[in-house]
Amino acid sequence: MPTNYFDERIARSYEARWPELFEPAAIDPVVDFLAGLVGDGAALELGIGTGRIAIPLSRRGARVHGIDLSPDMLAELRTNPGSEEIGVTVGDFSTTRVAGTFRLAYLVRNTIMNLTTQDAQVACFQNVAAHLEPGGSFVIEVIVPALQRLPPGETVRAFAVTPAHLGFEEYEVATQTSWSHHYWVLDGQLDTHSAPFRYVWPSELDLMARLAGMTRRERWSDWARSPFTSDSTEHVSVWEKPVAG
Repeated sequence: MPTNYFDERIARSYEARWPELFEPAAIDPVVDFLAGLVGDGAALELGIGTGRIAIPLSRRGARVHGIDLSPDMLAELRTNPGSEEIGVTVGDFSTTRVAGTFRLAYLVRNTIMNLTTQDAQVACFQNVAAHLEPGGSFVIEVIVPALQRLPPGETVRAFAVTPAHLGFEEYEVATQTSWSHHYWVLDGQLDTHSAPFRYVWPSELDLMARLAGMTRRERWSDWARSPFTSDSTEHVSVWEKPVAG
């Protein structure tokens, strides 16, 4: 079982740490995109967290179930209005199975990188393919690794610099891993959090999808479907499980 880096301390203060993620400008385009794929069908969120996306997607008519490794994040989800409509399962989303099939599965905000080995990321695609109905979609939102934007010889990049939050990414190229280090000022106190990730390239994700029997249908720079280019710093990609026969 992977290490749970989102304990009660992080779960209870999640919105205070990342308030920008809870603004309508950060939520509405995601929900619009996903709702267009799932309609009134069933959606599976991997790494559902506190329900930031799942609850508004449920309000749009989708039946949403979520998997998360952290019981504390799921407990925080249950404090939010509308969460009673969401089914949840505690587990590693690369291998945990839930009942039924889904028209849509999705991973947002770099959560695929929480799986810190290539084997686990491959297993995630295989697990998703087993859950999807024929013609179903798998959506991932994730950064494009920033190695080409690092100064020569440097392995650390700042990704958040505000009066309340400093964030630094420390890269280990030989193992294709990184550590995200966060420093917050919360209620006048300094708080820190660090966690490991496995960064993954767009073409590598496409190959993982192919190994799981899926094909890429779309790739964009953002949820508004801006074109994906060599200058894109993140991507929203959609893979499809083929219709049998």
